Amino acid sequence: MRLFALAVFIALVLQGCTVATEPAEAPATAPRPVPAADAADISRFRTIAARVEPVAERICREHANSPNCDFNIVIDDRPGLPPNAYQTLDKNNRPILAFTLSILADVENADQLAFVMGHEAAHHIAGHIPRQQQNAMTGAILLGGLVSLTGMGSSAVDAAVDLGAGVGARSYSKDYELEADAIGTVIAHHAGYDPVRGAAYFTRIADPGDRFLGSHPPNAKRIETVRRVAAGL
Repeated sequence: MRLFALAVFIALVLQGCTVATEPAEAPATAPRPVPAADAADISRFRTIAARVEPVAERICREHANSPNCDFNIVIDDRPGLPPNAYQTLDKNNRPILAFTLSILADVENADQLAFVMGHEAAHHIAGHIPRQQQNAMTGAILLGGLVSLTGMGSSAVDAAVDLGAGVGARSYSKDYELEADAIGTVIAHHAGYDPVRGAAYFTRIADPGDRFLGSHPPNAKRIETVRRVAAGL
């Protein structure tokens, strides 16, 4: 019963998780200066959002199992945040696509921002948050259950549940990112932007490489995915 309660707790916590563009486990390097967005950057963001949002919502309604395809595209205006974008859900399960102020200044052109926006929308369309929650729950129950069968104490079971949830959540993370890149390519294209030019943004973020249980695939593989999908549009 304790194991089940712990697994449920982890699943509830994961409901607030975000899916970030910036790889969390990037190699240690000198941090990039945080660029400052100006009025022109914010205006460009709003123009792009107005074009991308209806396309993303249409594709969501046509292909997603989610009952809510009403995207809320917002600026995360907390000061000092590094360039980043993420998808999450509000308390009513409305999908939110959030962009830090610094990413609005960091992108080199409208195609890059439109592609990132399509990528984040794709996470919701593909149901990545609930799928990640399920993977985490499965990992927590399996590893926690194995440890509990050994007769070890509750602290060991707790640690196993935490580890199992983490491993489970990352098991298909790279696949989810590539799937979002593919769907995001379609969204950006139909919104009137060049996704291949947009995917050049990957050259501006740290390359995570091909790490075991890493959260993001190598940047080169992501660019290759975008080019392949775009060639068929």
